[in-house]
Parts: sequence; structure tokens; C-alpha cells
Amino acid sequence: MRSSILVILAGLAAVSLSASRQNPAALNTAAIDRALGLTGQMQGDVYRIGFPRTDLSVTVHGIAVKPGLALGSWAAFRKAGEQAVVHGDLVLLDGEINPLISKLQAAGLQITALHNHLIDETPRLMYLHYWGQGAESTLAAGLKAALQTTKTPLTAPAPPPATPADAGFDAAAFQTAVGRTGAVKGGVLGISIPRPEKIMMMGVELPPAMGMATAINVQSAGSGKVAATGDFVMIDDEVNPIAKALRAHGIAITALHSHMIHGTPTLYFMHFWAEDTPANVAAGLKAAVGLLTK
Repeated sequence: MRSSILVILAGLAAVSLSASRQNPAALNTAAIDRALGLTGQMQGDVYRIGFPRTDLSVTVHGIAVKPGLALGSWAAFRKAGEQAVVHGDLVLLDGEINPLISKLQAAGLQITALHNHLIDETPRLMYLHYWGQGAESTLAAGLKAALQTTKTPLTAPAPPPATPADAGFDAAAFQTAVGRTGAVKGGVLGISIPRPEKIMMMGVELPPAMGMATAINVQSAGSGKVAATGDFVMIDDEVNPIAKALRAHGIAITALHSHMIHGTPTLYFMHFWAEDTPANVAAGLKAAVGLLTK
């Protein structure tokens, strides 16, 4: 009898251990909030926090760039087994780059890319992509220490107005013309188009909310025109067909590069800039979007 009970108890322990391995603890968002002093939003199983560079006054061809158009630093956290991972993108001035990198390295985080996203902007901006794996509080504290070497605002933004600000152009018509839906926030229409593949980096799956979706951001540029920027997330066979479609519609290609290391599949990120009527910009983007893998 005793041996039978021991066998049963051993079996229950094995089942319990197996279940705990299959169902690790949920992401500790409270620890992230405490370490950063900011809160974010869950997007599926990804916890994403924004650090918009509202301290910067950036122009491109005389157009004042809204934070949501191209000044949005961010961090995306996700549980990966017993640990968490963080991946993101930071908007930096030239003098902020290397002090921040040193702080990231001191905290055990890695850089995965450093490059431009825009051209002809004033002041000049660079974008640093980074990666970390460990305990949520450790990752968030390391990120905050790095951000504190910059002038990135680390205070909670003012609550949004009860009535959302008008985009200054017909955002509904623009979405219809592109054939994709999005949302207007802070005067910027944002459209996200996820890739269909399972995307991995450093052995961890990255959902669309971790920067693995084509992003299209649009704001009013005045005089009946809009400015649009963002990036197409592409496999290699899509790069030149999409580049050709953009240029055929007068949309500038501003950068082509990777944001990842040890990524599968190999992805390329092509940034663009458009200034024209909403109809013309939407037509060009629709042509390029149509070439992405469904």
C-alpha cells in the first residue's frame, strides 16, 4: 500500500512539474512599471511601453514631425520560459548614442542595430534597436538607467482629451484607399500590418507587437497634403519589388537595413517618406502593401 501511495505521489509531482514548465508564470508587469516609473499596455502577450521624444522639435522639409509619426521610442516585454525578454527602438540625438550604449551594456543588454530612419530631418536623428533577456525588473532598471543618459521624457504623458484630436485629413478615406485599417492617436494615423510567418530572434518568438509588423504612420502636412513614414518588414524577395512600387509613386526610400541579429527568417526593414495628397500617398502605399506576403 505504502509503495502504491509513493508511486501515485511521484506521478502527481511529475504532472505538476510538467504543468509548471508548460505554463510559466505570467509576465511581471508590475515589476516593469516600478523599475521604469511608467506603465504600458498589453498587446496579446506583449507588454509595450512608449517613450515618445516630446522634448524634440523635429522638421522634415519644413513639416513639424509629430511624436507619433517618427519620434516614438519604445520597449516591448514578453515572457520567454522562466525569464523575460525585451526588444525595442530608441530615438536618439548623435551625442546621446554612445553614453546610452555603454549603460545598456553595463546592464547586460545588447544592441542589434543603429541607423537612420529619416533623411533631411532637423535635428539629425538616429535609431537604436536593442535586446535583453533576464528578470523583468532587471531589464527595466537597465533600460531606465540607459534612458536617463538622454533627454527622453520619463514621466507619464498627460491623459488624452475626451474628444480625440482630429487628424487634419480624412483618415477614414485614407484607410479605405490603402485597404487597411488603423487608429488615430495624437493626430497621427497608425496602420500595422503583421507578417504571416513565425519570427524568431535569439531563439525567442517575436509577435507583431515586438516590431515585426509593417508600420505606416500618417499626419497632416497642411495645404491639403499629408506626410507619411514608417517601415516595410520584408523577406529578401520582397525588397526590390516593394522599392520599385514606392518609387513609381514618388515615395522616397530613406533606409534599408536589419533591426535584428540571429533572426529567422532573415528580415529587411525599408523606411520611407511621402509628402503628397492623401489620395496619391495612399495609392503608392497600397501598391507596395499588395506585394507583401499574405
